Amino acid sequence: MTDLVALSVRDFSASLASDAPAPGGGSASAAAGAMGAALLGMVCRLTLGREKYRDSWEDLERIASATDAQRDTLLGLVDEDTRAYDAIVSARKLPKESPEEKAARKKAIDDATVLATTVPMQTAFFSMEAIATAPVVLEKGNPNCASDAFVAALLLSSAVEGALANVRINLPGIGDAELAEGFRNDAALAAARAAEAMEKVRALAKAKGLAA
Repeated sequence: MTDLVALSVRDFSASLASDAPAPGGGSASAAAGAMGAALLGMVCRLTLGREKYRDSWEDLERIASATDAQRDTLLGLVDEDTRAYDAIVSARKLPKESPEEKAARKKAIDDATVLATTVPMQTAFFSMEAIATAPVVLEKGNPNCASDAFVAALLLSSAVEGALANVRINLPGIGDAELAEGFRNDAALAAARAAEAMEKVRALAKAKGLAA
C-alpha cells in the first residue's frame, strides 16, 4: 500500500477522490487532526520568545511539545486507518467452504473489525487531546495568529466527529457486547470533551471578531 503521508497534498486528495473505498473518511479525519495539531504548534511558536507574551511561555511551550507528539501520532493513523480497512476486505475474501474455514474467516473478520474501530477511536482521542488545549492557545497565543488557532480548532473538531462516525459505523459488527459498549462510552466521552473545548473556542473567537 502507498505510504499516504508521503504523498503530496494534491496526490493525497486525488487518492481520496478516486473510486477506491480507501483511503476514506477515517484517513481524512486523521489528516485533519494532524493539520489542526500542527497549526496549534505554529501559534505557540509564534508566541514563544516574544517578550510581551512572556506570561504565556510556560503554558504554550508545554502545549507545543504535546501537539508535536499528537501530530506525529495522527499522521501515523492516516495510514493505519486504511490498513485497518484493507484487513477487513482481506478477511472477507477468506475461503468459507468447510466449518474450519468458516470459523477462521469469522475470527479474522471479528479481529479486523475491532482494529477498524480501534484506529479511528485513537484518532478521535488524540484530536480531542489537542483541541482541549485550543482555548488556551487562542486566549494566550500571539493575537496576530488568532485566526490560525481558530482554524486549528475547527480542523480538530472535524477530526473528532469524523473519526467517531467511523467508530460508530463499525460497532454493529463487534460481537463482544462489552467491548462494543466500551467503545460507545469512550466515543461519547471524546465527543463531549471536544464539544466543550469547541464551545470555549467559539466564544473566544466571537469575542475576537473571528466568528459570527
